[in-house]
Amino acid sequence: MSTTKKRNISVLGPETFTGIKLQEPAEYAAGLPAVKVALTHAFKEMGVVKSVSGLFQMNQKDGFDCPGCAWPDPEKPSKLGEYCENGAKALAEEATNKKVDKDFFAKYSVEELSNWSDYQIGKSGRLIEPMVLKPDSIHYEPISWEKAYELVAKKLKELNTPDEGIFYTSGRSSNEAAFLYGLFVRAFGTNNMPDCSNMCHESSGVALGETLGIGKGSVKLEDFDQAEVVMVIGQNPGTNHPRMLSALQKCKENGGKIISVNPLEEAGLIRFKNPQEVKGVFASGTSLTDIHLQVKINQDVSLLKVIQKKLATLDQENKDVFDHQFIAAYTSGYDELLKDLEQYSEKELIELCGVEESLIDEVVQLLARRSKIIICWAMGLTQHKNGVNNIKECVNLLLLKGSLGKPGAGTCPVRGHSNVQGDRTVGIMHHVSPALNESIEKTFGFTAPDKEGLDTVHAIEAMNKGNAKVFIALGGNFLSAASDTEFTAEALQNCELTVNISTKLNRTHLVAGKTSLILPTLGRSELDQKDGKPRYFTVENSMGKVHQSKGMLQPASDNLVSEPEIIGGIANAYFSEGHPVQWKQLSEDYELIRKKIEEVIKGFDNLNVRSKGSGFYLPNNVRNLDFSKLPEGKAQFSCCDLPEHTLKEDEFLLMTIRSHDQFNTTIYGLDDRYRGIYNERRIVLMNIQDMNKRELKKFDVINMVSLYDGKERKASNFLVVPYNIPQGNIAAYFPETNVLVPYNHYADKSNTPISKSIVVSLEVVLF
Repeated sequence: MSTTKKRNISVLGPETFTGIKLQEPAEYAAGLPAVKVALTHAFKEMGVVKSVSGLFQMNQKDGFDCPGCAWPDPEKPSKLGEYCENGAKALAEEATNKKVDKDFFAKYSVEELSNWSDYQIGKSGRLIEPMVLKPDSIHYEPISWEKAYELVAKKLKELNTPDEGIFYTSGRSSNEAAFLYGLFVRAFGTNNMPDCSNMCHESSGVALGETLGIGKGSVKLEDFDQAEVVMVIGQNPGTNHPRMLSALQKCKENGGKIISVNPLEEAGLIRFKNPQEVKGVFASGTSLTDIHLQVKINQDVSLLKVIQKKLATLDQENKDVFDHQFIAAYTSGYDELLKDLEQYSEKELIELCGVEESLIDEVVQLLARRSKIIICWAMGLTQHKNGVNNIKECVNLLLLKGSLGKPGAGTCPVRGHSNVQGDRTVGIMHHVSPALNESIEKTFGFTAPDKEGLDTVHAIEAMNKGNAKVFIALGGNFLSAASDTEFTAEALQNCELTVNISTKLNRTHLVAGKTSLILPTLGRSELDQKDGKPRYFTVENSMGKVHQSKGMLQPASDNLVSEPEIIGGIANAYFSEGHPVQWKQLSEDYELIRKKIEEVIKGFDNLNVRSKGSGFYLPNNVRNLDFSKLPEGKAQFSCCDLPEHTLKEDEFLLMTIRSHDQFNTTIYGLDDRYRGIYNERRIVLMNIQDMNKRELKKFDVINMVSLYDGKERKASNFLVVPYNIPQGNIAAYFPETNVLVPYNHYADKSNTPISKSIVVSLEVVLF
């Protein structure tokens, strides 16, 4: 347990058990149990009337976008409700009737609250008034909005250089808020804009940008209807993106095949019972996965290489397996790729990936005669040292098959938070874009900085060393989301000021800087109006479609302020009247913000009109097979090295995972229903043969220890649970195990933490 000199703060929270119960893992996802759980959760948090009203407006064309994942809405949303179990939970968390006010903070100190679990903290309720934690104090107390803005402005002006400020963004923010935030940060004078993409899909963006010319996926939702094969790699849609199961169901009903690749066999990819259909309620539902490849953790490159080698052998025999016309017209590096594949033996690759050769051969035969192929992936591919190469190897397979720029084919990185892609599109990034800077100067009349900013891991390092002194977060739970929890906690506590623009209480509010502000904002589902007139935001889904989101529930408090207005309040206090941007006016007029987005960001023409209804797709060069910005004007094949994992006899490779009762760092409950684990989060999934070899029994208590660069990190008190996972691999939930992830070990090029492949040893705890 870590402490500060002035506040006795628990960084990791309690390490006690809550009473585990085990059942057999589920054989299907959704169905009536999901409906029951969703409604029970919603009714408990919001009440019946508010729940019904909110759920039937969520993901509708004239309603609000789900505050959960970024999966796209169908062109014709279901009248029964276009939401999943975890979407209902996300809404219930945001629109809960519970309140966190000045009386709450007067009763509970940050020291006491820090000893609560993340689940308990999150269940406290909605933040409803601005609060300040003063130096040497352990209680938050109320502060007016104007004084809060003045305090932020004062601390920013005290910095020796703008680069001592860190401005973090979560993927929940709207396009309007993110654009205004990025504008303010650049006007302030820095590009220190780390965001949650740095910790999740940054590897996707780098890999896709280098190979295909755009850091986004290329498919649309309707492509799943026409796909002949969908490969779902390193992703658990049943828990993390449940509405994706409907798209996979349509693929199967239209004759498509589904291949799942994952160290764990997840219920959502075994069978799906669609609760909106008779067969999903009274019958067996739809069997989804045709072939499951239980790959060892982070051996996806090995698996994909052996698949490509076997396809290449078939192509040499028949010359009709690869799309040679596509390869000649649109790609570069084909001969180099084949030469690279020749250096590996099939036997070596099969042994490394751990998948039965007979199953690999089934996949090869399936892919050999099909070209409408979609590859989907998530954190299981991106959060590794070789995360960028993992994605590039997926691109290699698609290029060989000509599976781009046609219906039913393409890349599909499945994003987490509902506007994480939109935030990046409208300018939240630590990289310098000369074109963006030029547009900003032309539109707003100031010169944006041209020095590269800090991403998440380097921002943490800067704060830890005292080189950054003010941290502002637009949404999110930074401490729990980031790697190396204790190191990150020290970084935040070193700051002169930490500011969190939030809807719910989380651990980052408690592990705070010398001075800390909580600025409560409207939620996605809440009515946002000015002078009695409703306003709406825009968001971008994971397939590049921009559309409106209009809240309609009564706000939790009259004292809540929208994100753009909070940003505008800070900017106005900092610049006073001495800046060409009229911050207050801009922050209050969302239509004006959208007009400015049109002027600055390409592809947003006529945004105020086109964003309504179904919305519109942003330009995507891959869909048009336009690779003109890449070398030789061609899509790029890549020669990727194999991952390097040398484990000692007593070491395991750990991947962090979510339970079914959480979304990112938000813990909805203590059950992981699909995996059969109830009322406990401090568990580690282990192969029974590994348990027997080490004389471990079910529910034995162990500590996990990681050792990087001579520094030992420990996650204490976890219950061993036997599970179907490859030997040498283990899995446990985050954020509890983020403490094991070294901040300075991350993916090449993308700097994404290695949260899915951490080398650990085990200590048996004796009582």
